[in-house]
Amino acid sequence: MQKTLGALAKLVKGAETTGDKRLLIGGITHDSRKVEPGMLFVCIQGVHVDGHKFIPQAVENGAVAVLTENDIEVPYGVAVFKVPELDAALDIIVPYFYDYPARTMRIIGITGTNGKTTTSYITRAILRNAGYKVGLIGTIQIMIEDEVLPIHNTTPDVVELQSTLDFMRQRGMDYVVMEVSSHALAQNRIAGCEFDTAVFTNLTQDHLDYHKTLENYMLAKAKLFDLVGQEGAKQGKTAVVNLDDAAGSVMLAHAKCRHMTYAIHKAADLHAVDINVLANGANFAIEGSFGRMALKLHITGIFNVYNVMSAVGAALAENIDTACIEKTLRAFRSVPGRFELVDEGQDFSVIVDYAHTPDGLENILKTARQIAQKRIITVFGCGGDRDRTKRPIMGRIAAELSDVIIATSDNPRTEDPESILTQVEEGVKEKLGSKQHEKITDRRTAIFRAVTLAESGDIVVIAGKGHENYQILQDKTIHFDDKEVAREAIRGKQ
Repeated sequence: MQKTLGALAKLVKGAETTGDKRLLIGGITHDSRKVEPGMLFVCIQGVHVDGHKFIPQAVENGAVAVLTENDIEVPYGVAVFKVPELDAALDIIVPYFYDYPARTMRIIGITGTNGKTTTSYITRAILRNAGYKVGLIGTIQIMIEDEVLPIHNTTPDVVELQSTLDFMRQRGMDYVVMEVSSHALAQNRIAGCEFDTAVFTNLTQDHLDYHKTLENYMLAKAKLFDLVGQEGAKQGKTAVVNLDDAAGSVMLAHAKCRHMTYAIHKAADLHAVDINVLANGANFAIEGSFGRMALKLHITGIFNVYNVMSAVGAALAENIDTACIEKTLRAFRSVPGRFELVDEGQDFSVIVDYAHTPDGLENILKTARQIAQKRIITVFGCGGDRDRTKRPIMGRIAAELSDVIIATSDNPRTEDPESILTQVEEGVKEKLGSKQHEKITDRRTAIFRAVTLAESGDIVVIAGKGHENYQILQDKTIHFDDKEVAREAIRGKQ
């Protein structure tokens, strides 16, 4: 795939180039380590790193042109592509460079505070069972059928995303199921993507360090529904929305296309009834224009009833047969780090979950309470350099819904872990009463302590990191997997 420098420059108002406009560009990257001969190197000036410093390395690796906002000097023979605003230029030229791959596959975008990952995995499973080739872009990983690729953000930046979509198109994918974060929508990382079905799961407090207000956060999510309502190269656009969530009506107002709603408490196109949440699954039925779909699931919790309905809505929007949907849901087991059981034959339960928001923590603890025979022991913390206002809220929720509370580090990043825990404990103390409470800064020690305290019939909930296999500290990132540590602790106790 190649485009001339002149063709790219023509797309951007106010662009200037030095060098031969007939120069062929064979790729685009902002990582000098990934530059290959014939590529355009993008100089991103970030908060901590200035891409201009890596021009020599990029040129050495074969970059033939440099994209920048600045007046710069480059080695002889290297072209300069100067634009007034870098992000806006990338939003235009990158999808064009890759020939708009999202126009040739069906794209399902899933947004919401919680439930995106589980919904995306269920949707992927349904589509694959229906005979389609499916790509997945999400929090845990990128998947091309069964092939797994690493990922750094829930939604990659525009360069990585378009490159990934192009690769998926080359591999013959029919569908791409994509988690779409509020950051990605606010920063327009999804520029050039034509969505066919947009799914809204829910909206609760998260990322207010970035969005500042809940309304800004909500409107960022609503951009996905602006996009799905736009005319494009494909037909059959649908917005699948949770009506039980107050923000659902806002999403629908932004979606100028077919609406498909789902709910437990309100009248909707898909309505969940006869819900029975069990320790090892959940039974319920979905009623809709198709009739009644009776389900027996291997995943549990009311939150998963909603996740299943959102995936069913997406599948129905894409005209998947109800028999295929039912068959898939009966066989679906779990998603890594989402209410995942750690079983080493012990007589108490250990559950690892990604819950890192107030609503997410409340959901998993309420579900644990429904299935608990005895005590709930909760290990949790809050991430550093993120929304500080949720810390005492999560402390209150943990203290209210648990019997033993162990506050510990999550990903402290550049913040002092002790300072984070002090803010968490403000909320814990409000609801603690006579319950047992410990503050253990080291996460490994905290998990071992929880397992040590656990008795027959108890449930240990380890919240916050789920599928993550690392911990981000002030000066380094270390390997850390809650499931691995929990297994080690259990084996040591037996």
